[in-house]
Amino acid sequence: MKQFKYTINDSIYQVTINKVEDTVAEVEVNGVSYKVLIDRPVKKQAISYKRPAQAVTTVSSPAAVARPAGSASRSVVRSPLPGLILSIDCQVGDVVKKGQNLLILEAMKMENSITADHDGIVSEIKVQQGESVMENADLVVIQI
Repeated sequence: MKQFKYTINDSIYQVTINKVEDTVAEVEVNGVSYKVLIDRPVKKQAISYKRPAQAVTTVSSPAAVARPAGSASRSVVRSPLPGLILSIDCQVGDVVKKGQNLLILEAMKMENSITADHDGIVSEIKVQQGESVMENADLVVIQI
């Protein structure tokens, strides 16, 4: 359950998102319940990428090459706040560095750069351009 406080034309609205399933959200605005139809499903099918075994030898990070097979860890980059995905600046299989821009999230009329939190390889992109996401939604998975 997510709670938000909005001020629109000097009127304050307390909004609680109780449940989201596919294209229907159950919300409460100032204590009144509503069912809201969303243009598209909140979560899209994830695009996954399995690296061929020989690709491990091409990774430039010595730490990644030194790990035994099957011990790779992953980092999930999550949305810091609800918003709209304006652009995706990476692709599955891209080698990224910590701090590198992965996508642009529009929230509260501002464009926010979402960056990689670790060096690694993009293994999944869990959103699409134009998709609305909630706070803490999984955006990108990085194999580290």
